[in-house]
Amino acid sequence: MPGRHGKKYREAAAAIENGKLYAPPEALELARRTSLTKFDASIEAHVRLGVDPRHADQMVRSSVVLPHGTGKTRRIAVFAQGEKVREAEEAGADIVGGEDLVKKVQEGVIDFDVALATPDVMGLVGRLGKLLGPRGLMPNPKAGTVTFDIARAIRDVQGGRVEFRVDRFGIIHVAIGKASFDDDKLRDNFAALMDAIVRAKPQAAKGTYVRTVTLAATMGPGIPVDPVLASRLNAA
Repeated sequence: MPGRHGKKYREAAAAIENGKLYAPPEALELARRTSLTKFDASIEAHVRLGVDPRHADQMVRSSVVLPHGTGKTRRIAVFAQGEKVREAEEAGADIVGGEDLVKKVQEGVIDFDVALATPDVMGLVGRLGKLLGPRGLMPNPKAGTVTFDIARAIRDVQGGRVEFRVDRFGIIHVAIGKASFDDDKLRDNFAALMDAIVRAKPQAAKGTYVRTVTLAATMGPGIPVDPVLASRLNAA
């Protein structure tokens, strides 16, 4: 529909060749160049997989440590009790609590970007599934966010670990850095993500696994990436 996008967007979109599947390095450079915002935009990867997330055995959920981080400072909440409370505080968690933190969240106070939990409090945290689940904040052992090694989990998040999971359409959405990152940093982060997605392939997935890959700056046009080349990227 004409008129839906502003002049700047249309100019940026004109730089993308219609029908072309870009090699990853070219796509990353183009994503940075077509960033339209005055702030330092995120560069996002959108990966459509050949899975049906309605079936539990085709759910793709995992985490990856991006070598150069995301460029964002994220507030970390830890659900813990006993000695683990002190451990979490000393490791740099922003919010730490047990029953009290569960109550705060139930009251609608969710002022954190990542939630971690120790296994012994998951009985309490389980009550928050309907509140944290839709926001992608529910601690989960598969994603490494439920663990007794809480100090290490906090360090991983601070060092650039991000969770990913397919949405109901079978697409993974992950920010892999900022437009201000140089090409090498974005390439390393993108390679780490693709490597983790390929490793997380469920046995039940049939046919082509990585269907489409698109890169884009926040509010910028999508750049189609060759899915075969993207799948073969090796993490540095």
